[in-house]
Amino acid sequence: MPSISRHPTSSEHEGTFMHALILAGGLSHERDVSIRSGRRVMEALRTTVDKVTMVDVDTELIPTLRHGDIDVVWPLVHGATGEDGSLQALLELVGVPFVGTASPSARVAWNKAVSKAVMARSGISTPDHVTLPQSLFREVGAEQVLDTVVARFGLPVVVKPVRGGSALGVSIVHDRGDLARAMVHCFAYGDTALVEKHIPGTEVAMSVLGTGDDARVLPAVETVTDGAYDYDARYNPGRVEYFAPARLTESQAAEAATTALAVHRSMDLRDLSRIDLILDETGVAQVIDINITPGMTETSLFPQAAEAAGLDLGRVYREVVDTAAARGATR
Repeated sequence: MPSISRHPTSSEHEGTFMHALILAGGLSHERDVSIRSGRRVMEALRTTVDKVTMVDVDTELIPTLRHGDIDVVWPLVHGATGEDGSLQALLELVGVPFVGTASPSARVAWNKAVSKAVMARSGISTPDHVTLPQSLFREVGAEQVLDTVVARFGLPVVVKPVRGGSALGVSIVHDRGDLARAMVHCFAYGDTALVEKHIPGTEVAMSVLGTGDDARVLPAVETVTDGAYDYDARYNPGRVEYFAPARLTESQAAEAATTALAVHRSMDLRDLSRIDLILDETGVAQVIDINITPGMTETSLFPQAAEAAGLDLGRVYREVVDTAAARGATR
């Protein structure tokens, strides 16, 4: 299979020889970010893993998985195929150990409407919202639907695809005249929109390492943006000011950590996740997004959280692949 990059390495890490395969790229709108994430993880793993290979997702993937003498796979494909449970299901079919959440839970976390329902049953706060398919606007009349949305939630509201990542298709709408344009922008990335009440407050990202009772939360990372925290702001340096750890009071930090752990555990997420939330004006943590394959680029929030905790990324990532490999060995 043509590879994005290949780096056979050796290390002084104790234990048996390990070959880790990173999957990056794919065909989603987030392909470039995925490749950047893969390269950053590969660079860090080279310090602790004997052999690291990074390949794209293409027609040679299954033969590579079956015959590549691979100990563990780390899927870093962002977007639909990489995060909606599809790639995870394929890895489960082949029987190769992999980093991250199993396919059933990935499907739940990927769909924002479904994940909000799960959180509500678990008593986790998330902004009030409605899910609207594009077909409804044609059947009922777009302007009447939008007037009803404003009457229910007021303004501003946040419009986002019900399935998607990296803030693609997301708009914060302050004026009724901009709402139709925001819906059109959203539908360019999916056929169903989630409209939720905008919550003012402090936006933080909570990174979680581990699974179940062993999961632990890394320091919160606060993002302050000139404008929307959109795709450009996330991945092009200069538009966002980061605070790692976040500028939170002790009680705010505890609230954010407790909420992130509750999401990670209630969704049955594995190994690592990033829970994005807003601490509202009353101090309640409102969950706005769940990421089972958090970005690992030079501007991404998970690596910043690990570094804020004083952790070495190579060792953190080695811990992650060791856990996944051991889980596969017990199947």
